[in-house]
Amino acid sequence: MMNTMVIFAEFFVVILKVLWAFVTAGAKWVVRPKEKSVAGQVCVITGAGSGLGRLFAKEFARRRAVLVLWDINSKSNEETAELVREIYRELDSESPMAKEGAIGGLEEVLPFKPQVYTYVCDVGKRESVYSTAEKVRREVGNVDMLINNAGVVSGHHLLECPDELIERTMVVNCHAHFWTTKAFLPKMLELNHGHIVTVASSLGLFSTAGVEDYCASKFGAIGFHESLSHEIKASDKDGIKMTLVCPYLVDTGMFKGCRIRKEIEPFLPPLKPEFCVTQSMRAILTDQAMICTPRIVYMVNFMKSFLPFEAIVCMYRFLGADKCMYPFLAQRKELMNNNEVKEDI
Repeated sequence: MMNTMVIFAEFFVVILKVLWAFVTAGAKWVVRPKEKSVAGQVCVITGAGSGLGRLFAKEFARRRAVLVLWDINSKSNEETAELVREIYRELDSESPMAKEGAIGGLEEVLPFKPQVYTYVCDVGKRESVYSTAEKVRREVGNVDMLINNAGVVSGHHLLECPDELIERTMVVNCHAHFWTTKAFLPKMLELNHGHIVTVASSLGLFSTAGVEDYCASKFGAIGFHESLSHEIKASDKDGIKMTLVCPYLVDTGMFKGCRIRKEIEPFLPPLKPEFCVTQSMRAILTDQAMICTPRIVYMVNFMKSFLPFEAIVCMYRFLGADKCMYPFLAQRKELMNNNEVKEDI
């Protein structure tokens, strides 16, 4: 009898905590949480040479973080680094050299020192990740923030896709997250401080035809992120934060040619990369667990959880989402035939 009463009491407490979680989540829609400072914190960004990675680097630079940029392409990575240095120079010129002290005198303020480091790293190779991570620890110091952003797409129908490209997609988009996390998480756990960001995709929440390898890799990345989030919670390391980023199609050129139904497209256009990163940064800096952009992605993901599969198919066909990747795949195939395709990371 006593055990039953204890269980009911614990269950009641759980219900209260669940309700409180709803209240606090709703409150954040009304009162915008204060963004935390990342000034001076070491931030590793994979796939920093272009696309969202470059934009993330610029946003963190504006907030005076120490940037550690990883990319397989040295030239594009250095271009990002130069953009970061330009932002640092602007911040340096805006920083006052002196300010009024508490006793009315002048207190000297040290000028802001730009810090950006670049590393050539193929996150698809475990040895490259571990060796580069060791260099970062030795040359920069402990990592405070890890932005797992690097990603590739093969751009082939399953039966036309070489096995090597399928493996490459899975390794870069999913397996690499295991390796970067294993490299930097131990110190975060020791210090009970850190933040891991997984840049996934709405295609990791619900899929479409023609990009089986990409969807599988993003589903895997989300599963990894969620399991890791639970493990960190179970270890009572409340100083380590996790943020999952799941944007709709972003206009970076990665899925160039992808089209939904033309009548629907004006209401659901590809996201501007700058908007996507701005929304993601807001989530990261307020320790939000997950951000889907636009918000309709939340609704689609929820509906998928209870609607029959045939109902989902009907919705896809109405929206033109069932074959939305086919123009992209056809364009990709034509470029392949002309040897014009470049690997997206």
